[in-house]
Amino acid sequence: MGDFTASFSGKSVMVLGGSRGIGAAIVRQFASAGAKVIFSYSGSPDAAAAVAAETGATAVKADSANRDELIAAVAAAGALDVMVVNAGVAIMGDPLTLDPDTVDRLIDINVRAAYFASVEAGRQMHDNGRIIIIGSINGDRVPWPGQTAYALSKSAVQGIARGLARDFGKRGITVNVVQPGPVDTDMNPAEGPFAKMMHAAMAIQRHATADEVASLVLYLASPAAAMITGTTQTIDGGVGI
Repeated sequence: MGDFTASFSGKSVMVLGGSRGIGAAIVRQFASAGAKVIFSYSGSPDAAAAVAAETGATAVKADSANRDELIAAVAAAGALDVMVVNAGVAIMGDPLTLDPDTVDRLIDINVRAAYFASVEAGRQMHDNGRIIIIGSINGDRVPWPGQTAYALSKSAVQGIARGLARDFGKRGITVNVVQPGPVDTDMNPAEGPFAKMMHAAMAIQRHATADEVASLVLYLASPAAAMITGTTQTIDGGVGI
């Protein structure tokens, strides 16, 4: 993707869900590139403290399932240059037996939080800002059973991005979705029980790293991507091509 270090010096960045995995990699890369980074966390205070100590970023506790708490946290961040919505949960299982409350919570975090955080960020965002939502290849395809609820949520964020790209476009604000496939994190380790099944469907038969996904996010946040908006950017090693 190139070196975008100069692009983020002094820029204000917020990452929702920045204490682990992809989110932590995004925080690290923006901080290394000179940005002033705020990130939220909910259930991982020790991990959040470690990322904050390592990067100099500011950690803020905010439950993405709590609409008012989330909106307040984004509003308190002030005028941003970049908002990255990474907070999310993955619930898999037979739709006939999944607990409805669990599905509601998934929708609260993966869909409603993405909408309200993006809208609130856009309210104060500097012109030519960036909103990037971390989606999933399941927004486009469902290669394995048991993914209906998760796929619903990741398809929904595509509509959020396309709509807000129209709404905020006159201010030069771009809105895009990054759609990873399998990524080596605690949630989906590269040596996990389903890895071989996933790799069999991929052209590049390995998990992506969190840093590879973060690098794509930084590209979309850079001036080089000023004309990319309302899109889904897939980084999945060729699942299902």
